[in-house]
Amino acid sequence: MVKHADTPVDAEHAREQFLSTGALRPDAVASSVLNSWQRSRELHVHPDRVELPYLRDPDTDTPLMHAAAPVLRRIAEDLSDQAVSVVLTSPDGLVLDRIAADTEFERILDDVRLARGYSYAEEFAGTNGIGTALETGRPAFIRGSEHYVGTLGKLACAGSPIREPVTRRILGVIDLTCWARQADPLLFVLAKSAGSQIEDRLRAMNNETETALLDAYLKQSRRYPGGVLAIGGDVVLMNRYLRQALDAADQTVLLDHAAELTRSSFTSTTVAHLPSGASVKISAAERIIVGVRSDSVVFHVSVHVADSVPVRGSQHIPRLAGRSSSFRRSAQQVERCYRDREWVVIEGERGSGRTYLGSSVAHFVTPERAVTVLRIGDFDCPESFVAAFESETDSADFAVIVADVDELPDEVLNPLAAVIQTRAGRGWIAATTSTERDSQLVDLLLLPFFTHTVTVPALRHRIEDLQELVPMLLNELSRGEARMDGEAMRQLAKLPWPGNVAQLRHVLTETLRRQRSGVIGVDKLPAECRSVTRRKLTRLEAMERDAIVRSLSENDGNKAEAAAALGMSRATIYRKIKDYGIA
Repeated sequence: MVKHADTPVDAEHAREQFLSTGALRPDAVASSVLNSWQRSRELHVHPDRVELPYLRDPDTDTPLMHAAAPVLRRIAEDLSDQAVSVVLTSPDGLVLDRIAADTEFERILDDVRLARGYSYAEEFAGTNGIGTALETGRPAFIRGSEHYVGTLGKLACAGSPIREPVTRRILGVIDLTCWARQADPLLFVLAKSAGSQIEDRLRAMNNETETALLDAYLKQSRRYPGGVLAIGGDVVLMNRYLRQALDAADQTVLLDHAAELTRSSFTSTTVAHLPSGASVKISAAERIIVGVRSDSVVFHVSVHVADSVPVRGSQHIPRLAGRSSSFRRSAQQVERCYRDREWVVIEGERGSGRTYLGSSVAHFVTPERAVTVLRIGDFDCPESFVAAFESETDSADFAVIVADVDELPDEVLNPLAAVIQTRAGRGWIAATTSTERDSQLVDLLLLPFFTHTVTVPALRHRIEDLQELVPMLLNELSRGEARMDGEAMRQLAKLPWPGNVAQLRHVLTETLRRQRSGVIGVDKLPAECRSVTRRKLTRLEAMERDAIVRSLSENDGNKAEAAAALGMSRATIYRKIKDYGIA
């Protein structure tokens, strides 16, 4: 029976033959190694030198890091008399941690950039224990010249994927690296065992957190007479009060707002407007901390039913697209402030249309009067900005919007506040700011002059408004020559829109570059719209997603042909299509 690359010399000869001819006998090396070499070649990895990018500083405060830390330390202590390093990586191959007792061996690892912040994904490092394990989703043991890059040939590395216990999504890789001449199959066994130990610790941490969350939820339910909501990982608990008071659409918006609060270290309370017209006040009542940073929170939720009495100024404002109750309420509140000449802060996420809302309302109420919008970025220096504000407000009846006051440099705030103070009782001033601001000086020096605050809802919280927003923006961008078909509109409605209306405008602009007129189908949408994953992709992942979408488009949706064009296996492209939520 023929065996694969029995000796280092066999592997070296096989590698040289592959690099010179691009082909190899199937029995020359293991199929997993040959497949990885082929991927590395198609990814244009340099075969003779290490060319790794520094991606980013590792995030050391994650469940994976906390679960892995004692396992890494224990293995490092057990192997302290050996030239072996213990490495932990992220799902994109980024080295999160590395422990090695041998200082000479550490220098070698530094030379090949097997160090924190660098990525050992196959597309950068070629065939290796980390990248190949990530690519195949299986443990990989790469010895000596089985590495695609020649300078890694003096090393051996055994990598084992670490999976999230519930979803089975790959969280990273634990890798053991040693000299190739000292490679032992037991190293591979140890790497797989360590991966299993880390997964066991993750499972235990999840169970402990879920139990603590349930206990906190039950405690708060006994104490608080209103709505109680608990969120942690994949667990959502909602008491009967909320289930009966809110319909499915309202519950979805409530969960979105509560999920944002779980990720915020600055804000513990928010008010959300729901599709039904009701509003809710969401307050973090208890955060669950079990050994790691908390992403599990129990909330108190008070529900306020909308007043059925019609509000003055509720007629449609032509320049504004959106019929959702939350957006209409925001427009009505700004209109009331403008009519009554009451100064107002218009807050919301970046790109949500805060300045556009203010100027559209003002133009609707007083079309004969110009509204001035001042942005610090339009001026050469802070002094010019303050001087322009002073000039624009130097009349009895002015209308000025100061955009993004939370981005004003500190040296502007005192002189601007001094001018604002002299304008009290005259004209109308609106200031826009982000709901994510953390500028205490702005809150202290500027916002007290404004008697009202209006929140513009994020696009994902008024997704039904796409039915008006998309036609309006397409009409503006294409002069009425293009429209979206139903499938494309449904795809747009699935997206989270972190960049809000500004992102939507960018997407439609990119779409019109592909098709300038007629009925636009889903296949013309940019790659970012073909993925509905809720998590934020890394730059590397976004590039990979875009490449997969392009290949699928070029191969008429045939996944096998798209995989072949990208140098992926069919299993890999199916997994990545699922991971990235590609439609």
